[in-house]
Amino acid sequence: MVSGRFPELVICLLITGSVAVIFLLTITLKSLPGYEYGSDKALFSLQDSWVFRLFLNILGYATIFMPGYFIFKYIKTSRYMERKGSGCFPSVIRMCIVGRWSDGDSTTEPWVSSTNSAHSQAPRSALHEAGLVMLCFFGLQASYLTWGILQEKVMTQEYLTGSEEKGQGGHFRDSQFLVFVNRVLAFLLSGAYILGCQWKKGASEGAKGPPCPLYKYAYSSFSNLVSSWCQYEALKYVSFPSQVLAKACKIIPVMLVGRVMSHKRYELYEYVTAILITVGMAFFMLGSAADHPGGPVTTFSGLLLLACYLFCDSFTSNWQGALFSAHGMPPVQMMCAVNLFSCLFTAVSLIQQGGFAASISFTAKYPKFLFDCLVLSVCSAGGQLFIYFTIAQFGAVVFVIIMTIRQGLAILLSCIIYHHQITAVGIVGIFIVFISVFLRIYCSHRMKTIKRLSQMSAASKV
Repeated sequence: MVSGRFPELVICLLITGSVAVIFLLTITLKSLPGYEYGSDKALFSLQDSWVFRLFLNILGYATIFMPGYFIFKYIKTSRYMERKGSGCFPSVIRMCIVGRWSDGDSTTEPWVSSTNSAHSQAPRSALHEAGLVMLCFFGLQASYLTWGILQEKVMTQEYLTGSEEKGQGGHFRDSQFLVFVNRVLAFLLSGAYILGCQWKKGASEGAKGPPCPLYKYAYSSFSNLVSSWCQYEALKYVSFPSQVLAKACKIIPVMLVGRVMSHKRYELYEYVTAILITVGMAFFMLGSAADHPGGPVTTFSGLLLLACYLFCDSFTSNWQGALFSAHGMPPVQMMCAVNLFSCLFTAVSLIQQGGFAASISFTAKYPKFLFDCLVLSVCSAGGQLFIYFTIAQFGAVVFVIIMTIRQGLAILLSCIIYHHQITAVGIVGIFIVFISVFLRIYCSHRMKTIKRLSQMSAASKV
């Protein structure tokens, strides 16, 4: 049989066939009446709706997912991994399916950073500790406040040339291109960091657990892409303060997904604060409903996009948490691998839809957009590195406090710069949300302290 004698040929045929089918389907959908990529028209049609654009994006991602699924099934049934093949092709297959380059390789990925090696840190002085805290605080604030302001500008503000007047310019509509640029820079930064660590420290010690197959990173990459796309797209239907405050409600879907996926149990205070956050968010939405122009359809679209963002982001955090527990890889490896798949997914989808040509044309017409896009990407990638550094140095509690403060400042800056109107009811909702978040942080820290003291007391009695 051909499948037994020439497995590489079968794999190539699976890739070619799957890609051809999806590409033809994409071409067919694009040929439907009314479809125009990156259209700036206000017509409401299936082809111009965000649902249709999201479907096209997912169809583009399937160009990689579908061949990968068929190859995975074929390798399992044909026992390809049991063969002693050598060379680039079998090594790549083993890396994707098993997590090793060869059968006899007991180490993990050769590109893994040694950043998670158990090295002892010298005690820091109070001045050094304060300096690191301030570095993390200002690094996160500068990165994500700038990112938030530019995010709202790129997706909602009008770009003008020197000869155009207000109302004659253009609006950038391609959320996926922004996600692609962000992920490329994040991948390059994390990859450079890993290579720098290997060059400085020599051979990597690898992760603390078994090797993680590359295909497992694709799931969190997919959910992260969809959540990021929905986050950008939602700004066409809701105000930026509404989006920022909705992120505080991420606790609720995280708890739901964690309960379903990992069967986690939560304390009473976690449910109470989740309910309070929901009430605060409802107050804010009622108090700022008149801020963004549009009818019920626009508002409902914004809420659906925010809900999709929250659900996908919750899945991402829970899936990555499961990978960390099972394989113990360094966070920067997770960042590099996830962004690698994100670059592949978005690049293929943009090529199929003609997104690169449309975005380059917009950039050539409005050079200011190029500057905004680059700064947006630098802030996004740099912010991810600050996140990992802050959690590694001070833990999740300090990080959550810093990011909660950032959310409040982001709402304040957005209202000042872009003149958003918030009523007294909306302000009350903001206070309820942030008080609930800080109450949750305090209760969590208090519960951990009590448990630690009780364990120490029990150990001393023994």
